Amino acid sequence: MSSPFGRTSAGPPLQQQCPCGSGQRYALCCHRLHRGGALAETPEELMRSRYAAYALGDWDYIFRTWHPGTRPDDLGVAAPDPRMTWTGLEIEGTGLDDDTHGWVAFRASYSTPSGDGVLAEHSRFEVRAGRWLYVDGDISGE
Repeated sequence: MSSPFGRTSAGPPLQQQCPCGSGQRYALCCHRLHRGGALAETPEELMRSRYAAYALGDWDYIFRTWHPGTRPDDLGVAAPDPRMTWTGLEIEGTGLDDDTHGWVAFRASYSTPSGDGVLAEHSRFEVRAGRWLYVDGDISGE
């Protein structure tokens, strides 16, 4: 897929496992969200789909699912190093504060030319115009 942010991604073959770690095939998991055929029903589903989008370089999806009040004007400043490979996702907890606010705590492992690492984040989500959006998060690296 073409992206206005300078990167392209065709995504994994539809029959491969989804990068989000759900254990489902990509065609039955995040692909439907990435292509706009469905909306995430929970903060965890949105977070998993955003992780998969980062893993695939789908910056259009990252932009569409970021709350307009907190997303940067240029996703280039939020994009990780293009040499980074996301290698795994572990959900540590999820919750709803009310019907329109939720959170997900997770650890995402990655590999770079200089070594491996883990990004830990407590992300916040909000429903806006009937759909869950990523608002922000408290990040720590390991």
